[in-house]
Amino acid sequence: MSSIYWKEINSFFSSLIGYIVIGVFLIVLGLVMFVFPDSSLLDFNYATLDQLFQVAPMIFLFLIPAITMRSFAEEQQTGTIELLVTRPLSDLAIVAGKLLASLTLVIFALLPTLLYYYTVYQLGSPKGNLDSGAIAGSYIGLVCLASVFVAIGLFASSLANNQIIAFVSATFLCFLFYYGFDYFSRLPVFVGKVDDLVQMLGIDYHYQSISRGLIDSRDLVYFFSLVALFIALTLVSLGRRKW
Repeated sequence: MSSIYWKEINSFFSSLIGYIVIGVFLIVLGLVMFVFPDSSLLDFNYATLDQLFQVAPMIFLFLIPAITMRSFAEEQQTGTIELLVTRPLSDLAIVAGKLLASLTLVIFALLPTLLYYYTVYQLGSPKGNLDSGAIAGSYIGLVCLASVFVAIGLFASSLANNQIIAFVSATFLCFLFYYGFDYFSRLPVFVGKVDDLVQMLGIDYHYQSISRGLIDSRDLVYFFSLVALFIALTLVSLGRRKW
């Protein structure tokens, strides 16, 4: 697995992919948090990083599928997938290596945002007047969210030979699991009956729960279950070549 992991990491940073991903993520967040007047924290009367954790999932919806779209689609398109599977590695090791490499790139993109935390910490009156517990929970929520999106992206990439199709499919699935169940819960057929249950099936419900600073084991189990589900689906998709 480690060989796949380092191969993917090297491919990210030996080309422009890694730098573009990190650059776009930080630029968009910087504009939202310090430039755009409707969301600039400099115009708020209290210290908060809510803008970061509200905007980051929407950026992830497009950024993570762009990272993962080449994982299997490119290898199937160029025929290198056959070389990959002839290595003494199981399909699970291949998928896990690619998942960890993509997640590592996302975490690298998140690390510089700690400067935003330091900035808000210093700007608080009094200094440090900030809900650090909720912020720590929100960062954990972002990592969990990124893990699910990466797993979804790998599954979409394993289904297609074309990177554009993999990107569109992954974006749609990420949107469906993040926002879709919340919208479904508002349908008249669910309102007042099982709307709470339908809402709990969506990622947004559990992400918002962790963002409050309370790490609930139920939320963690939900995220780990989704990751495991899409890893299993990816393994089934890769296993098609043996059928």
